[in-house]
Amino acid sequence: MAASDPVADMLAKVQNAAKARHEKVDVPASKMKLEIVKILKTEGYIKNFKKVQDDNGHSIIRIFMKYDDANESVIHGMKKISTPGRRVYSGYRELPRVFNGYGTLIVSTSTGVTTGRKASEKMVGGELICKVW
Repeated sequence: MAASDPVADMLAKVQNAAKARHEKVDVPASKMKLEIVKILKTEGYIKNFKKVQDDNGHSIIRIFMKYDDANESVIHGMKKISTPGRRVYSGYRELPRVFNGYGTLIVSTSTGVTTGRKASEKMVGGELICKVW
């Protein structure tokens, strides 16, 4: 069965893998998911990721989870903001802050998928995809 919101499905898989303390999680690949995973890597929420082929020849993204010294996940929560039924847009002046700046907002702008902080610096708004803390 095809997911109606593949990005939300990916976020749920990553969050569940973090809570279950899995070493890695595999998600079907897409350009949007790959950009989101790149942001998670640069912001320090995951250890690494790799795009690989599964047995049927489909592309998947293998995400390697990151944990602290007490074996607790670095990802405390993820929430999808924009959904297929309700798209949420924001100008660069009104971009929300996640946990007073300690979290990360992921935004799809005209210049590509980026963090809320970088979108504000570039003075571009866009669709609010998700927030991670």
